[in-house]
Amino acid sequence: MKNKFIHSILLLAIAIPSYAWEWWPLPMAEPDMRRDTLYYTGEVSGVFSNGERTPSWLQNNRDGEISAMPHNGNISIGILKPATRPNRWFDYDFGVVISGRLSGGPNGAGIKGTGFMRELYAHVRLYIVDITAGIHPVYYGAGDKELSSGSLLFSNNAHPIPRISIGFERWTPIPGLFGYAEVKGGLTHGWLGDNSEVVKGTLLHHKYIGGRIGGKLPVNISYEFHHVAQWGGQSSVYGDLGNDFQAWKNALLVKSGGTMRNDQLNAQGNHIGFQQLALDVKGEGWKVSAYWQIINEDGPIRFIGFGMNNKDGLWGVSASQTRWPYIQGLTYEFLNTTDQSGPFHDRDGCVYGGADNYYNNSIYRQGWSYYGRIIGSPLLSLNNNRVMAHHIGIRGDIYGFQYRALVTYSQNYGRYYAPSYSENTAVLLEVKKHVPQAWGLDFGIGLGGDFGTQYGNCFGAMITISKRGLITSW
Repeated sequence: MKNKFIHSILLLAIAIPSYAWEWWPLPMAEPDMRRDTLYYTGEVSGVFSNGERTPSWLQNNRDGEISAMPHNGNISIGILKPATRPNRWFDYDFGVVISGRLSGGPNGAGIKGTGFMRELYAHVRLYIVDITAGIHPVYYGAGDKELSSGSLLFSNNAHPIPRISIGFERWTPIPGLFGYAEVKGGLTHGWLGDNSEVVKGTLLHHKYIGGRIGGKLPVNISYEFHHVAQWGGQSSVYGDLGNDFQAWKNALLVKSGGTMRNDQLNAQGNHIGFQQLALDVKGEGWKVSAYWQIINEDGPIRFIGFGMNNKDGLWGVSASQTRWPYIQGLTYEFLNTTDQSGPFHDRDGCVYGGADNYYNNSIYRQGWSYYGRIIGSPLLSLNNNRVMAHHIGIRGDIYGFQYRALVTYSQNYGRYYAPSYSENTAVLLEVKKHVPQAWGLDFGIGLGGDFGTQYGNCFGAMITISKRGLITSW
């Protein structure tokens, strides 16, 4: 019996492919014959709505490019060099995209023009270390980004924030564990230079760490923790909020400090903790992900599911496959932010630690926003952060027509300190088509609407014409 057991173990070891026993299986060990490329890109779009604002899914999660005003005209041009060699010890990418916009209210009232840098960045990967500087979109969330309602911390709802970051952006195997345990993490310094009326020159601190087990196995489990802090700047009410190295250390280590009593009793700056737990099951040509995100505005932060506000969060299930083109991705999400650790932060001399008031802060009154748009989930706002919502997204390709459809039903309860109630159903249908006969242009049309008491009933359409082409390769 003992000999049979040993024989079975030896046969199993022989049957496992040799790559399964590489002590540090980095992709740089594989050959990479791909070329570097430089592209040009251009896009013209127009949005026309019949209400007081652009419908939700025609403006949300688009890097802040589409105005909330009901009529928009946008144009952007740029040059992009994508990262193309993931298996080399060195890779880089950069981009310069300039956008201009005309927007106006109903009947063309209040037309104004704006110009901005949509992207201006450079990124270098040295072996496993990534270094990025400039303006470039970031997204931290599981599932299908195209179909999600948006991550609770960093979605693509606001303009990209100027930043400098360093870290391991890709899941990186831990040496000696044969690729079955991986980590990633990073440290970022950013500038929230939208200069709100209350605080000008706000700075951003962001760090994160994540772990994943499973590697090449069909089942992976991952966990990420992110900490962000708005700190520094000049307040029209409180003056200098601390812009030196000591203030940065206090933001980094979540320590008290500064000259204000609030920052001396608590932590200096406005801090948010974000956690994400995800389960991925994958096979040949398909993948299913289940995930839970949660944010914390008060300490101490406990592991996901054990905090005072564990009734809150974003729960999602996302499925994708590549064998059948008609339905390539499907996502369902449930969002609840109505608990917020209870209705009272303090009452009658007792501190309950509730009324977390997500995305808001008494000093940084612009809250977790940038140029007037929430950086996290667009389903929340500074005046409406107690929300319960169901969200469905689907995408696919039908005879070369790529489509995406979103439907979101939300019940909105305002804030604990300013309760209100409204409902909204937001819908979107987008169709895009590449037409080689028309100079290789891409044409798109999007139809969106809001129906309910939150925004009133409104309907809008978006038309886009874009072009992308190769400049050179080497």
